[in-house]
Amino acid sequence: MHVVLSTVGLLMGLYVAWRLFWPLRLPLWAKALLSLLLVALAVQLRIVATFWGTMASPEVPKLAIAVLATGSTAVLLLALALLVMDAGLLLSRLLRWPRVVTALRARMLRPLAAGLALLLSGYGVSQGMAVPQVRQIEVNIAGLPAAFDGYRVLQLTDIHASRLLTGDWVRRVVAESNALKPDLIVITGDLIDGTVAARRHDFQPLGELQAPDGVIAITGNHEYYAQYREWMQAFRALHMQVLENSHTQVRRGDAAITIAGVTDPVAARYGLPLPDLDAALAGADPAAPVILLDHRPRNAREAAERGVQLQLSGHTHGGQIIGMDQLVKRANGGYVSGRYAVNDMTLYVSNGAGLWAGFPARIGVPSEITLITLRPGSDPLAKGQGL
Repeated sequence: MHVVLSTVGLLMGLYVAWRLFWPLRLPLWAKALLSLLLVALAVQLRIVATFWGTMASPEVPKLAIAVLATGSTAVLLLALALLVMDAGLLLSRLLRWPRVVTALRARMLRPLAAGLALLLSGYGVSQGMAVPQVRQIEVNIAGLPAAFDGYRVLQLTDIHASRLLTGDWVRRVVAESNALKPDLIVITGDLIDGTVAARRHDFQPLGELQAPDGVIAITGNHEYYAQYREWMQAFRALHMQVLENSHTQVRRGDAAITIAGVTDPVAARYGLPLPDLDAALAGADPAAPVILLDHRPRNAREAAERGVQLQLSGHTHGGQIIGMDQLVKRANGGYVSGRYAVNDMTLYVSNGAGLWAGFPARIGVPSEITLITLRPGSDPLAKGQGL
């Protein structure tokens, strides 16, 4: 994946440099220098990872990450804009529309597009670093015991504590979460980026999360990129119950619901246990409704077929930028953001609280803290519809 990202960045940088700088009336050396700087910006994550940290966790100051991310995101947006303009130029020539050709070849059009891309990118990175909004939904669960009517589950996912989203940001997310006074807090993966030592001050505020029935977490793919076993110990030291292909019960008197959790498929790269829904549900009370925590939403149909009533997922970040959701959902079983009815099961895919520091931009896809209130009865959501 990292090789793919670097290759795409390189190609985008070369294309933008060719279309933006080489048509300008500048000395050859100036065009070459500007092109080199722009290509370096497009592949900045690879350069930073080579000298300071890793692709998963760039270890440079917060301001540097924000500035570099703004630049590389602007290259992405500009590359898309230039592709559209060049496609329009080709089509206009084929259809012999001289006025459109003249407009698309205007000298200031591409520099203007570059300026707009930079402004939009700056806005997107600022939104990616913002404290997430609270989103409240109700979910009907067939067979939910009366004792759990109105039960409040707070979902956090994709926190991505890092040099960009530091301990101060995490502490604000925790404060927002605690203020909602949930009965249970679940975290559906990607809590951190980096090693335990690198994030020692950034993940500690998660220990301040408070709910009567505690905090239950599962792994996401990013937990595996650095010191998986050490992170499991660190999370449990913060009094989180981490489910690795296992389940637990939450009780209200004689009534109970089951909370199950699976690992992430990236475990295969590290010789660690793959997600195993059978193991996660083994021995579960057949009379208790099941809420499944699965970082990725793509296997929701399998969970529905096993009788899971509610699946909570993240991983997609909602697509991050309007339009990108159409690409992201193809890699995630068609699910990208919000609520879906999958057979008789409700799937909820959160946009996530934070973002990976390598691409921390949100445009039209806000981050979120999700408060889910459980109600008895069938969910009226039409099959396959998302919210």
